[in-house]
Amino acid sequence: MDGMTITFAPTRREVLKIAGATLAISTADGTAALAETETGGSKAKAIGFDAFTIFDPRSIEAAVEDIFPGKGKELAAGWRTRLFEYTWLRTLNRTYVDFRQVSEDALKFVFKAADIELTPNVRETLLDAFAHLKPYPDSAKALKTMRQAGIRLAYVSDLTQGLLKAITANAGATDLFEHFLSTDAVQAFKPDPRAYQMAEMAFGLPRETIVFAAFGGWDAAGAKSFGLRTFWVNRFNAPLEELGVKPDATGETLVDLANYVMP
Repeated sequence: MDGMTITFAPTRREVLKIAGATLAISTADGTAALAETETGGSKAKAIGFDAFTIFDPRSIEAAVEDIFPGKGKELAAGWRTRLFEYTWLRTLNRTYVDFRQVSEDALKFVFKAADIELTPNVRETLLDAFAHLKPYPDSAKALKTMRQAGIRLAYVSDLTQGLLKAITANAGATDLFEHFLSTDAVQAFKPDPRAYQMAEMAFGLPRETIVFAAFGGWDAAGAKSFGLRTFWVNRFNAPLEELGVKPDATGETLVDLANYVMP
């Protein structure tokens, strides 16, 4: 991970202390779409991205549908749900394996539950779909605009570093990113505080000057609880998670994010 070694490994008591402290400073009434925090969008010096704010995960469902017509949506939804459940459970149980292994384990379970044979060729085809994610139409231009404005960019992702670099290279955006931060470095998937702290340590900036761009509502809540300013790129108009915290601002695209950090 760009030569950076992270040794932070908080105890359960420390994790609860961090979460409690950040929850206490969260606003009670939430924020309107694209509203600035007290620090102001113009003070953002760096952004940490969840990869799915940039790349469209719906190609995964399409890959399943190509092989199993009429069952793609159901199987992909089950796979996605089980995948995230496994990342959270493995983090809690301290039995971390990387994203590809979690994806494979979740895929095997879903096909067993559906009583569908998962051949080695099909398994590899579906897992390989993650390496061929396509960026949303607005991603490239918005990323370039923010980088040209002097804002530092990095991933803060559950995906492996190799996968992040591959999809970013495919999109022609490698030079825009300063760091490819994978949770492999801390052996803890988001929303564990150690995952979000990677951005703070890699950038070497106070967390209030770092914006985290979340794709999932749960990820936005996790980053906000840690103490990062949080922008929820809510591309599919999902409802706000009931987790006691709210993002600083919300939009539908990376253009909205750019408008937030460069008012």
